[in-house]
Amino acid sequence: MKKYYDVETPVYICEEARLEANLKLLERVQRESGAKIILALKGFAMWSTFDLVGRYLQGCTASGLHEAKLAREKMNKEVHTYSPAYIERDIDEIAAISDHIVFNSPAQIERFYDRVKSVNPGISVSLRVNPEYSSSPVDLYNPCGLFSRLGTTAANFDAAQLEKLDGLNFHALCEQNVDALEGVLEAFEAKFGAYIDGLEYVNFGGGHHITRADYDVDRLIEVIRAFRERHNGITVYLEPGEAVGWQTGPLVATVLDIVHNGMDIAILDVSAEAHMPDTLAMPYRAEVRGAAETGEKPHTYRLGGNTCLAGDIMGDYAFDAPLQVGDQIVFEDQIHYTFVKNTTFNGVQLPSLAILRQNGEMEIVKRFGYETYRDRLS
Repeated sequence: MKKYYDVETPVYICEEARLEANLKLLERVQRESGAKIILALKGFAMWSTFDLVGRYLQGCTASGLHEAKLAREKMNKEVHTYSPAYIERDIDEIAAISDHIVFNSPAQIERFYDRVKSVNPGISVSLRVNPEYSSSPVDLYNPCGLFSRLGTTAANFDAAQLEKLDGLNFHALCEQNVDALEGVLEAFEAKFGAYIDGLEYVNFGGGHHITRADYDVDRLIEVIRAFRERHNGITVYLEPGEAVGWQTGPLVATVLDIVHNGMDIAILDVSAEAHMPDTLAMPYRAEVRGAAETGEKPHTYRLGGNTCLAGDIMGDYAFDAPLQVGDQIVFEDQIHYTFVKNTTFNGVQLPSLAILRQNGEMEIVKRFGYETYRDRLS
């Protein structure tokens, strides 16, 4: 049986050395551009790494009360909170624990501005705007698509509220390079440029694939510096999530059975539906260690999950040698947008969370059992 790690599966493994390498690159962007980078918890929320993350980044951006609480409790640096619409019962606690609150519409500002200021007089207030431009490669993840609910368009912007605003936010990218940011910035400044001077900051959102090997980091630094120079040294924020967890570790599975129905099918102890949701939603093909495309190696298998969903399939992969029950299958780059979105569909076991320390020690930081499934149902 082939084993890559001496660990019980299923398990997500965050490799500390790779995570720190990403953080060092992001810190370079901060240092050379003057921007501030905060972690988007929606993409990476392994708080057992936050001591390390907090050495390099300025804080976290949250999508609502629970993420804001996690940011305050586990990193306790800057907390920026945005929601498409705030729930009234949450707003006081969000205001109390957030340094920045981002509203999605003029109506939300009108409804909640005085209230959040009464709870936290020092809180910074921002509005998310929609530049109505994006080259996002997938409609599901395009926040500037037709009829988007995310952000205020120029036609709906209320200039009378400027005196209440400390900043503007936009978010228009998805796994993209700096050229996509340049296109968004051009649209943003064309529609909202008249409102920028006098503000304290502009948040460029997430979707910047800064830590990807082919990303033009030098150009990003130039773009940020030029924007700040055009606008009196204004503070710029970036809030990547995926770029923090990018290529920092795998999801490790085990072959449970091999069946044949027109082709060989390996059933694993992980699920695409429950544990690798973006492989079906994007969709994209996860890289498997030691495997290749069909026909490129002699032994091809369809890899499937251990649920009743017929479409719970990771894809077809070719291997050098036949798979055996007990072999480990390593799905690369499964730290971002995986365990933050996973489910217990069918009551399947959630993969454990582990950190491979830089000294080579494997630390299991969380195991999940029946209680995890039971306690979320009633």
